[in-house]
Amino acid sequence: MEEHKKAIEFKIGVITVSTSRFKKYGRVRGIKNIPNDDESGRLLLENLPNVCEYLLVPDSIEEIRRAVYEILDDVDALVLTGGTGISPKDVTIEAIEPIVDKKIDGFGEIFRTLSYNEIGVDAILSRAFAGVMAQKIVFCLPGSKKAVKLGTEIIKKTIVHLISHAKGLA
Repeated sequence: MEEHKKAIEFKIGVITVSTSRFKKYGRVRGIKNIPNDDESGRLLLENLPNVCEYLLVPDSIEEIRRAVYEILDDVDALVLTGGTGISPKDVTIEAIEPIVDKKIDGFGEIFRTLSYNEIGVDAILSRAFAGVMAQKIVFCLPGSKKAVKLGTEIIKKTIVHLISHAKGLA
C-alpha cells in the first residue's frame, strides 16, 4: 500500500455551493478568483494538496452537476462544500449521489463519528458523502469552517489511497 501512496500524482478541484455568494458574485471560476468571504473554499485551497480548479455555484441540482461535469476531466478528485444540510434548499447530495458509480459509505460514517466527538448529537444533521464517478473521487462536505477542517483532515489521510483504488492501481 505504501508504494502506490508515494507513486501517484493527482489534482483536486473545489466547488463551493452557495446561493447567497452566487447572488453576490455570480458564477466564479479559478483558484485566483475565490471570493474573500468564501472561507470554506479558501480553507480547502489552503489545506488540500494540488488544488487546481475552483467553481462557485448556487444551490441548484442542475448547476452543481454542470460544475462537476465541467471540471471532472481535469482532476482526480472533487471536493464540494455547502448544500449538504437538511433544509429544502440544500441539494448537493441530491445532485451528486445519483450520478456516482459507487458510494464510499465509510467517509460519511467516519465524518459523522468524528463530528459527534466534537459537537455531540447535532452530528446527526450532517450528510457528508463521498463516491466514485468516472474513476474520480467526489467528496461532499458541509459548508461550515469546522466541518471543512474535519473533512480536510480525513481527505488528506485517504486521498492517495482512494484515488489509487478508483483508478484500479491498487
